[in-house]
Amino acid sequence: MGTARKSAAPVPGPARAAVRAGVRRAVRTAAPAALALLMGSGAVAACSAHGGGPGGVQGDPRAVTDGEERLLGRAEEILLRECMKDHGFEYRIVEDETPAEIGKFPYVIDDPEWAAEHGYGSGLRREVAELREEDPNQRYFNALPEDRRREALRAANGPSPVGIEATTPDGMELGRSDQGCRSQAQRELYGDLQAWFQATTTVDALEGMRRDRVVGDPAYEEAAASWSACMSEAGHDYATPMEVRRSLPPPDDPLPEDEETALAVDEAECAQETGLGETADELDRQYGDELRREYRSAVETRRRLQLDALPRAHSVTGESEEGAGQA
Repeated sequence: MGTARKSAAPVPGPARAAVRAGVRRAVRTAAPAALALLMGSGAVAACSAHGGGPGGVQGDPRAVTDGEERLLGRAEEILLRECMKDHGFEYRIVEDETPAEIGKFPYVIDDPEWAAEHGYGSGLRREVAELREEDPNQRYFNALPEDRRREALRAANGPSPVGIEATTPDGMELGRSDQGCRSQAQRELYGDLQAWFQATTTVDALEGMRRDRVVGDPAYEEAAASWSACMSEAGHDYATPMEVRRSLPPPDDPLPEDEETALAVDEAECAQETGLGETADELDRQYGDELRREYRSAVETRRRLQLDALPRAHSVTGESEEGAGQA
């Protein structure tokens, strides 16, 4: 169930918090596969965080605002809750409290003060894990008998990942059920479920593509080499910031706090000294713009579907257009 590669084993959907990442731009750790499938109402609004502002050409659909992103997310959650209720299951809409600091530095930490306070974010990630454990939907699903769990998954995601298809930018074919509460909620909100699935699949892939292009750019590589030399002078043998992250222990068994923060501060100071942080930010903007132009059709389709869905979202949530907030 959920979204699957065509002719392959099903791929679990994201946890509810990850699904709502576009609404608040902070990703929780993944929940167990079964719960992820139950809670996965689909990526709601992942594109505008990297495509904010008006379209580049007059007449292009604008990106929805952060307030509109949240409105669409709430509407989809309400529709999902009502559908699950119709099938005899509970679904509670829980206000997300994921720390906004998660994911703040995708390429390199370049803020020594932040590093001195948070290190590499082990404490923040432990908060995320605690929030997940306290999630009432997690507890509810875990308490269901096994046969009811299967029924809940079927109600949420349909009987099998068959019904609508999408192709990722690298050519992979994905399938998802056009039945179940997840699809019903998105169909009610966005109208054309197939178009929404394809546009969302494409746009959601752009973040990873953008980051790959950034770290593969000669300007980034040159700055990273200088950063590595700086780190070596500070007593650390790392070629790239990503190598540092791969070397870190898991958040539930982190480095001693003073060691983690000291390493993070050295990384941040070297990022400032060598300009790696500024280089990464500039390349991130450059490749974000480039990818939005390259995949303009999908970006515009997603934006149009979101903008068209706003009146329905206002109706579902009972929020006025003024009350929805523009930012």
